[in-house]
Amino acid sequence: MSIIDTTARAKANEDQKSAAAAKAWSMPDWAITAISLIVLIGIWQAAAPFIDPLFGSYPSQIFSSFLVMMESGTLAKAFWQSIQPFFAGYLLAALIGIPAGLLLGRYRVAEAALGIYVTAGYATPLVALVPLLMVWFGLGFAVKMVIIFLLAFFPVCINTWVGVKAVPKTLIEVGTAFCASQSRIMRQIVLPATLPYIMAGLRLAIGKAVIAMIIAEFLTAISGLGGIIINAANSFRTAEMFVPIICVMIFAVVLDRLVAWLERKVAPWQSEIAGEHE
Repeated sequence: MSIIDTTARAKANEDQKSAAAAKAWSMPDWAITAISLIVLIGIWQAAAPFIDPLFGSYPSQIFSSFLVMMESGTLAKAFWQSIQPFFAGYLLAALIGIPAGLLLGRYRVAEAALGIYVTAGYATPLVALVPLLMVWFGLGFAVKMVIIFLLAFFPVCINTWVGVKAVPKTLIEVGTAFCASQSRIMRQIVLPATLPYIMAGLRLAIGKAVIAMIIAEFLTAISGLGGIIINAANSFRTAEMFVPIICVMIFAVVLDRLVAWLERKVAPWQSEIAGEHE
């Protein structure tokens, strides 16, 4: 055995040991996130003496307001009022946006005829249409659901559309060569290849839908979590105002993690390609 081979093997063994040691001592993601939150909350709480209660608040005061609102049932009632139109609008956006994106990406005629409307709709400031939507749908559940649907639809549809366009043509040609029908190509080739894009669109739509939920509650019948925010802000009850804001943030993060978990279940190969299991 030559000196070069011996040196190469020794270096390879050292690299393997270093990689194993790094992996053994690596900190899990949840621990890093927890430390980050603890540091942020600690700094925020330490700054409490310098915060004017009229213009800001701090964690301990927000938590006290949270307990009071939970005991009175105000927060739970508002949360329930908010999530009903949220889930209705979000699920409707997914049920319509995914098939629409598949059709736009797969069929040239559909893309030429309807693609311009999707692009224009995405660029339209939909908040400006809220007064008109209120005339059409009133001030209750329906108008809130429509506003959430409109803001969540376009990320889902456009991401799916882009995903279909990114499917390698060779895969389509293989399906065509084996005389597969268009519907079978869509189900067994296009849809699986597009799943990562669809899930990314659903995750983006969560943020849009949450924003739409609060906007709808600000601009229509003042209710739900948005109603608490605007009423507390108008009365300069800053700690009470922060409670629904933080609840909305936690709600969005939980939904995002749920969709990410669903992606790992329906498209496990994507996680393996990205090296998330390493």
